[in-house]
Amino acid sequence: MARYASFLTLGFSSIAHTFSHLFTLLYATVVLVLEREWGMGYDTLFALSIPMSILFGAAALPAGWLGDRWSASGMMTLFFLGVGACSVATGLANTPLTICLALAGIGLFAAIYHPVGIPWLVRNATNRGRALGINGLFGSAGTAGAALVAGVLADLYGWRAAFIVPGVVCLIVGVAFLWARQTGLLLDRGEDLVPQPAPGKSDIWRVFWVMSATMLCTGLIFQATAFALPKVFDERLADFFHDSVFGIGGMVTIVYTCSALSQLIGGELADRFSLRSVYIAVQWLQIPVIIFAMTVIHPALVGVAALMVSLNVAGQPAENSLLAKYTPPQWRGRAFGGKFVLTLGVSSIGVAVIPLIYKLTGTLDVLFILLAACAAGAGIFAILLPRDGKPTMMAEPQAAE
Repeated sequence: MARYASFLTLGFSSIAHTFSHLFTLLYATVVLVLEREWGMGYDTLFALSIPMSILFGAAALPAGWLGDRWSASGMMTLFFLGVGACSVATGLANTPLTICLALAGIGLFAAIYHPVGIPWLVRNATNRGRALGINGLFGSAGTAGAALVAGVLADLYGWRAAFIVPGVVCLIVGVAFLWARQTGLLLDRGEDLVPQPAPGKSDIWRVFWVMSATMLCTGLIFQATAFALPKVFDERLADFFHDSVFGIGGMVTIVYTCSALSQLIGGELADRFSLRSVYIAVQWLQIPVIIFAMTVIHPALVGVAALMVSLNVAGQPAENSLLAKYTPPQWRGRAFGGKFVLTLGVSSIGVAVIPLIYKLTGTLDVLFILLAACAAGAGIFAILLPRDGKPTMMAEPQAAE
């Protein structure tokens, strides 16, 4: 029973991870359609998504607190139903204000996943690094699929379908999740299925302060890249695809599909090598790739961008494993909530500067310099993490009572 519940938890958590990124990125491609249909500037229309980006991170801390104090599976039910309903509402909106409010609703409910879904997965995982790697793969699939889903639906049926169709799918999954929860197929554990040694208090505080800085930097890189890539490709490569939103969305999908496998690799590395060493390496390797991406105006940019994103997300299993390792299970929701306030909330500053940079310079080239500086900052701070040895194999979980 324990293994079955663990497998089912991984499945629903992975689908939710896909949705959390997919729904918050649909607008980044749809805005290109609205720019043409509504005759408004890119910077003005893009700004409508800033409240969504802020709430996606800022609401993570209260969501994590509720997950710890109330029910992780109950919060996940709210995630599926809330995101689905707000997505449908976005597709039915008729003014910039109503679009902004509906998008903000998506951000509010999508904020539930990371501080609740990941700790819920960790508590039920029999092999933490691998589970986080698989889960991360699905998250990358959501980021990859957002541009393609939005582009295809917008080209074929109009921009409203890009929100309504995925929203209905999310609601259906939410009903299935609620049924599984009510029938006892999903469990709310208070402790880890596979317990690990408790860390020392000094290491807990050291990791807290160091990772606050590194997670802010890595989150800013991820957020800014995900929102900016459709416009970067639109500027540099549109001629190769005859200004097709589907073509631009397809290129973004290729980037994140290629990078998705790096989450699996990162998860396996996190299980086999020092978490600290893996985490440090991916930060420093990003810098030359980001700088090179700034200079490329050629279809090869798709491959360079894929490598850039791959290095960013490859460190996420190690990052989440470090946070879980140095956080007691009963505080994990709040710890991950704090993490995603930084990586998705405060780092939304990176999203907010996108329209500002574009308005001031007419391009997004300066953004790459900012991203390289963030990677360097993360690499410097990661060196301060406590040294950890090579992971040992986890013990087999005990059978459910």
